[in-house]
Amino acid sequence: MEALTSLAEGFGHALTPINLLWVVVGCLLGTAVGVLPGLGSSMAVALLLPMTFALDPTAAFIVFSGVYFGGLFGDSTTGILLNTPGQVSAIASTFEGHRMAKAGRAPQALATAAIGAFIGGVVSSVVVVFLAPALADFSANFGPAEFFALALFAFVATSSVVSDSALKGLAALVLGLGIAAVGIDPITGTERFSLGVPQLFDGISLVTVTVALLALGEVFHIASRIRRERALTDIETTGRPWLSRTELREAAPAWARGTAIGLPFGVVPVGGADVPTFIAYDVERRLDRRRDEPQFGTGAIRGLAAPEAAGNATTGTSMGALLALGLPVSATAAIMLAAFQQYGLQPGPLLFDRAPDLVWALLASFFIAMVVLLILNLPFAPLWAKLLLVPRPYLYAGIAVFCALGVYATSASVFDLFLLLGLGLLGFAMRRHGVPLAPLLIGMVLGPLAEQSLREALLSSNGDAGVLVAGPITAVLYVVLVVVLAGSVVSRVRRRARRDV
Repeated sequence: MEALTSLAEGFGHALTPINLLWVVVGCLLGTAVGVLPGLGSSMAVALLLPMTFALDPTAAFIVFSGVYFGGLFGDSTTGILLNTPGQVSAIASTFEGHRMAKAGRAPQALATAAIGAFIGGVVSSVVVVFLAPALADFSANFGPAEFFALALFAFVATSSVVSDSALKGLAALVLGLGIAAVGIDPITGTERFSLGVPQLFDGISLVTVTVALLALGEVFHIASRIRRERALTDIETTGRPWLSRTELREAAPAWARGTAIGLPFGVVPVGGADVPTFIAYDVERRLDRRRDEPQFGTGAIRGLAAPEAAGNATTGTSMGALLALGLPVSATAAIMLAAFQQYGLQPGPLLFDRAPDLVWALLASFFIAMVVLLILNLPFAPLWAKLLLVPRPYLYAGIAVFCALGVYATSASVFDLFLLLGLGLLGFAMRRHGVPLAPLLIGMVLGPLAEQSLREALLSSNGDAGVLVAGPITAVLYVVLVVVLAGSVVSRVRRRARRDV
């Protein structure tokens, strides 16, 4: 009951004219960026991060939440129409979604995706409203050893799951931890890894790193691969943007199963929405094989409905994990954690006490964003698709300019522009060699927390490392970590066995 009262107060803040405007702006930006191939919500938030410092924290995070949800909505549009998903989380939707579009059912496919994302997002937002305060109360029991175990869990689970190669995932994690260690040691005052460069004494800004890796690195990657422009001329996008009763009956069970699959992955650091979307698709494919007339491979609506619901369900609960535990489970959540830190806020058990107006207004904005996105995507999906006609050289040149302007506006330092260029080239190299970016970002964001927690735990026990595994919470976290790693190893072994057959 207390949660509902707080949520009602949050709606009072979120429904003010100015905050309602920011919800719409965030949803528009997120959907527009998500529609463009190769871009996504993580890049949109990275680009907006240095440009929202003029806003008050509540307005800024309402924009970020709109971008976060809108990016997942928009990613599916290109996947369905052109078989070019905006992010990895939209790949599963393209398998049957694009086949529906090729069969002349593009409007129905876009409607299926929009409704599925709406259902997953609303259900997960309801879960977060009741779960996040309980998680915050529970996390009040966390001490340095528990926070270190939580950070270690995020490090190992993310780096081992989000990439086909565990070595590449760990390499990205080490890079992130190394970047986080640059500067003056906050405890001893010792200079670390700065090579005697005064500009590095304060460390490397997370804004610079995220913009460089996600945005500028993508610009370099696309520039190296551009061959010809693809126009939206081969898929018919006109027709009824709603579903018949038969289609609704077919899609409804898949929406429910996809939502149920996506919800728990929002609090497990396995790379965000990527894993549950594939699981949801695989579940529907296995169920389809049992039917008298299998439909997968011909444009099965269930093969699109389930991944869409799973993706947005994950996004909602991942925001709950971020707010209540300070745990980012995806690259976009890691950037939003950095945004909280830029405003002097630390997500976790104290955030609900120190900034309740911001937290509940943000949670209320999730529901508003879902409605706004449904309105934007059902009738206007064909219009969003026209953004694909923008020539890529002009599009990515503009993104590069905004990268430089955003970073320079936050620091007014030419050195940071050279740093932006160097890190952008690093992001390009990581993409070319299949090294995931999420472990690097999570390593940089959680690295200082892990280091400080480890030091405090060892200092409190006079150097006895046993304190790190002494509590019941740490024991559970390490057991779950072992289970996650075992599951990852088993899945890799099975995948290799299938290749050898």
